[in-house]
Amino acid sequence: MRKNSIKNTRINGEVQRELSKIISQEIKDPRIHPLTSVIEVIVAPDLKTCRAYISVLGDEEARKNTLLGLKNAEGYIRKQLAASINLRNTPEIRFIMDNSIEYGINMTKKIDEEMKKINDAN
Repeated sequence: MRKNSIKNTRINGEVQRELSKIISQEIKDPRIHPLTSVIEVIVAPDLKTCRAYISVLGDEEARKNTLLGLKNAEGYIRKQLAASINLRNTPEIRFIMDNSIEYGINMTKKIDEEMKKINDAN
């Protein structure tokens, strides 16, 4: 299977949807921040592993606690994923913190501040 095949893209999307649902609705760990998003999921072509990029809208402490909570719940998440998606192998999930949403929000704020300064000067 090619890396960017249609099948692999479809599997990535399905795993991402299910992971989002499991994290937001089924896990009751208080360490996991309520504003946790699954940004992207990349499943290996052999379906043995996957990298899940997670974004947490909060401070550094919330990010660390969320990552710890997700790593502790990894077995449960994998079991739920196996029950909801019919794959030959259920991939081993590795959670990776992604700060792209927070970066985008900060950049938007900075742009808005600069635009306000320019408008106020005129």
